Amino acid sequence: MKLIIKLLLTALAVVVLSEILSGVAVESYGSAVIVAIVIALLRLIVKPILIILTLPVTILTFGLFLLIINAIIILMAGYFVGGFEVASIWWALLFSLLLSLFQSVLFSLLPEEK
Repeated sequence: MKLIIKLLLTALAVVVLSEILSGVAVESYGSAVIVAIVIALLRLIVKPILIILTLPVTILTFGLFLLIINAIIILMAGYFVGGFEVASIWWALLFSLLLSLFQSVLFSLLPEEK
């Protein structure tokens, strides 16, 4: 149940950020839910592979390259989901940062399980 709530909160954050950022567009609320699911799957499957492949660059940049990996994940979600578009990697980077911020705030409002 908590997973579904987190996905819906992420979809809400995607919709809010698409309204705020002019370089990000979401067609509908259904597309936002699909984007949330695709981003979760990409973070689960693709992100660890990208981290391992780019480990030397990540070490050289003291971890800042992880921001670029997050932006690539957002661009990949834009490629896979038809109703979601990101104009450039810079918009994806800003979207990724703000999405992480929104998620941390929204997830902190959820009650903790015992």
